[in-house]
Amino acid sequence: MNTTELKRILDFLRATEELKNTLRSAHTSNGRKESTAEHTWRLCLMALLFEEQYPHIDTLKLIKICIIHDLGEAICGDIAAVDQKPDVNKGIDERKGLQQLISSLPIPMQNKILCLWDEYEKASSEEAQLAKALDKLETILQHTQGKNPLDFDYDFNLTYGKQYTDYDQLTAQLRMLIDQDTARLARENE
Repeated sequence: MNTTELKRILDFLRATEELKNTLRSAHTSNGRKESTAEHTWRLCLMALLFEEQYPHIDTLKLIKICIIHDLGEAICGDIAAVDQKPDVNKGIDERKGLQQLISSLPIPMQNKILCLWDEYEKASSEEAQLAKALDKLETILQHTQGKNPLDFDYDFNLTYGKQYTDYDQLTAQLRMLIDQDTARLARENE
């Protein structure tokens, strides 16, 4: 790589630092809001931990999809699922944000990232479908661990993302276990 390409990659990496400041609706166990970067880290960890359960899945591709799935939020921010409007496709804004974010990268890198993101958005491969399932599972898992506000809607999480988390037997089983915690928290916080 030449110096110009390296500088362009550094510009991109500097811009992605914003994901550390992009806050989600989830709270950590000490009560502060979780960042998109933290969510992405644990999502990647989940993909790694379940690697042996999916020998037919390209784990490297799965982790790449997990890494880039929320990159556009560095530009457009995160919109909590409870705040999303049914008539608005947040993916359009997120893709535009991603395109802006990756614009400093060499074209082949831009294309690679966009292809992975499009694959995730459309759930057009087994890796993307599993990434979506794990993404939703990580989110609801965090909601069972976080020090959430008093008005937190645990009941919403009992149906959130079910079409993705029912991907297969393992993700459905994980969902069932997390839902048990969610239902308990809903009862305790009535």
